[in-house]
Amino acid sequence: MEPGKTRILLADDHALVRGGLRLILDGEPDLVVVAEAGDGAEAVELSTRGDVDLAILDIAMPRMTGLQAAREMSRRAPTVRILMLSMYDNEQYFFEALKAGASGYVLKSVADRDLVEACRAAMRGEPFLYAGAVTALIRDYLQRNRHNDRIPDSILTPREEEIVKLIAEGRSSKEIANTLVISAKTVDRHRANILQKLGMRDRLELTRFAIRAGLVEP
Repeated sequence: MEPGKTRILLADDHALVRGGLRLILDGEPDLVVVAEAGDGAEAVELSTRGDVDLAILDIAMPRMTGLQAAREMSRRAPTVRILMLSMYDNEQYFFEALKAGASGYVLKSVADRDLVEACRAAMRGEPFLYAGAVTALIRDYLQRNRHNDRIPDSILTPREEEIVKLIAEGRSSKEIANTLVISAKTVDRHRANILQKLGMRDRLELTRFAIRAGLVEP
C-alpha cells in the first residue's frame, strides 16, 4: 500500500453494498479499503488493531448497530474517524450519529457522489453534512433559541460565564471577587460548581472552554 493513503474500514451487513462502495473508494488515489465487517461488533474489533484511519459504518447492522459501534469505537479507538452511512434521511438518526462521535452522515442513495468527499472532509477534521442535515441543524438551533433553551455549549449561568471569562484571563480568586463585588469564598464555590458542571479539572481546561464558547479571544 502506498504511504499517505487513508486506510478505511467498511462495515455493512450486505456484501453487495460493501463491494460497490469498495469500488468507489479504491478507485481514488488517496483512499484504500483495508478491512471489511458485516456487523457492528466485528467493526469495533477491527478498528482497534491500529491499521485503520477511518471507519464507514452502516447505521442498520445486526448484533450491534452502526450507532452503537460508533459509540464503542469513540471509546476504544479514539483516533479512528467515523462516517455514518444510512438509507434514511432521518433527523433523529443524524443527531444520534453526531452524538455518537461521527464526523459525517452520508446517504446511501447518493454515496457515489458524496462518499469520497465525506472521507476527505473527515480526515481534514471537518464535518460532512448532506443538504437536508444542514437544514435540520439550523432548524434545531433556531428552535432552541426560540424556546430560550441554552445552546449546548452554554450550560453555565451568566454569572458563571463571567467567572470563567475572568479565570481564563488569568485573574486570581481575590481579583475576581473585587471585580464582581462578591467574596473570594463565593468565587471558589462558583469555580467548583463550574468545573463539576463541565467535567473539567483545572484552569487550562476552563481556558480552552472559554475560547471555544467565545468568552475570550485565543
